[in-house]
Amino acid sequence: MAGNPMQKVKLLYLMDILKKYTDEEHPLSAAELCQKLAEQGVPAERKSVYSDIETLRQYGLDILCTRQPKAGYFLAGREFEVPEVRLLIDAVQAAGFISARKTRLLTGRLEGLLSQSQAKKIQRQVYVDSRNKCENEEIYYSIDLLNKAIEDGKKAELTYCRRQLEGGRKIVSSSRAFLLSPYALTWMSDHYYLIGNNQKYDNLMHLRVDRMRQVRILEEPARPFREVSPYTDFFDTADYVSKVFNMFGGELRQIDLRCKTGLLEQVIDRFGESIFIRDGGDGYFVFTVSAQVSEGLMGWLLQFGDGMEVLAPADLREQMGGKAAVLSKMYRQA
Repeated sequence: MAGNPMQKVKLLYLMDILKKYTDEEHPLSAAELCQKLAEQGVPAERKSVYSDIETLRQYGLDILCTRQPKAGYFLAGREFEVPEVRLLIDAVQAAGFISARKTRLLTGRLEGLLSQSQAKKIQRQVYVDSRNKCENEEIYYSIDLLNKAIEDGKKAELTYCRRQLEGGRKIVSSSRAFLLSPYALTWMSDHYYLIGNNQKYDNLMHLRVDRMRQVRILEEPARPFREVSPYTDFFDTADYVSKVFNMFGGELRQIDLRCKTGLLEQVIDRFGESIFIRDGGDGYFVFTVSAQVSEGLMGWLLQFGDGMEVLAPADLREQMGGKAAVLSKMYRQA
């Protein structure tokens, strides 16, 4: 048996077997581990398995011996625990920019981090809704290329697709070529966005990655982001996204808001706990934020109805009043 070439990889096979087939509810005895090894063409005796398990423990694997529900060994500690894998799978399921086919592939890989029995429990609760999934199978390659362009400080060329109505009812796809300097990739509002600069303008733009086709990295250096953004040393994606609503760009302004106290959780979820809150009287509070004034911001504010009021700047307050008047007129006519 010592001369069997498969003995050199026995530890690796044993480690894989423990990862794949064992957990707290499904231990395997030394005899069962020998049988699993034999199925892989690796002959083994129980005494050698005991020694191999001890070697794997020294290597760092958390292998425990139990007598319940039966006597045997199981892998107790994994890189990802069941709740962590479930969270990752749920995120993949919810990501509309990942196609249905790639969702199933990625979900399968995540399930591979668990034992077979643990994965089966999760599989019974997993459902891929293809209706909210994009059909762009290029997205992995697009993300990889855009990441490389950002790291190397190069411009990128791509085709951007949009859907529009033709003849009032027919949905058709139109495309447009973009040459831009990419600065960051971010996941927001259930979509994956590229933040960059169109060479024709002196500002930042946002493009959905799932709408991109034929991404290509150019040799031309990207435009420095300090020329089109307030950042100098590095592009602070988290800070930038905190000031943008629904990925609509606009002028950065200081905005005073008066809100009903019942909306405190929504405000903190959006702006964080570091905001300075003042008493607004009569069940209201007042706070100031720095945000980009855009259609996205106004749409976000309108969803709260009379629960959130713009106090300043005056021009934004006037715009909000105009939108509210248009909505009021539209619904009165209905």
